[in-house]
Order: sequence, then C-alpha cells, then structure tokens
Amino acid sequence: MNTDDAVVNLFALAHPGRLAMYQVIVAAGPGGIAAGQVARAVNMPANTASTHLSIMTGAGLLSAHREGRSIIYSADMAHFSQMIGFLLKDCAQGRPEAYESLRAWLKQNA
Repeated sequence: MNTDDAVVNLFALAHPGRLAMYQVIVAAGPGGIAAGQVARAVNMPANTASTHLSIMTGAGLLSAHREGRSIIYSADMAHFSQMIGFLLKDCAQGRPEAYESLRAWLKQNA
C-alpha cells in the first residue's frame, strides 16, 4: 500500500453513511451480507447504498459476489489491515515508540 491507496481507502470510509455500512458488513462476518440488507440496516435508499458500496468496493475494502438476484458484500479484512499497518508505519516515520500505544491497544482489543 502507498499513500495514494491510503487516501482512497480513507475517503471511502470518510462518510457517515459509508462508515455505517462498513460497520454492518464487518459485523456480518466473512459470509457477507446482501446489499439490500445493508441498505435497510442503515435506513438508506437502495440506489444510494449501491453508490456507496461501489466506492468501498473500488477502494478494495469490500469484495462482492452474486448469489441469485442478490449481491453479497464482505469486508476484506486483509486489505483493511494493510491500510492500518501502512498508516502506523507511515505516520510514525520509522519511530516505533510513536505508535506503540496504538499497537498495544490493537493487540488487547483484537
């Protein structure tokens, strides 16, 4: 991951509706959740939800596959972890003590 990738990922999450949708999808687990269920969970029109899901999928935060008439979205946690790892290293500028407290928090709350 590089700075441009991180910016795209952060943009994809930097909207209250998209962040709420991402939370629903992560909570659904690796099996994913249908787009319509996501839209209903965050009380959003289907066409608006589709746009937001497309943005997050394009950023690499989500993967999607079709099951019958539904599109199932799953969070790509490996991609999310890469983004967080990049941010930790990039922001710390080679100084591990600069991010040690966050690493400790992540370890305790994983």
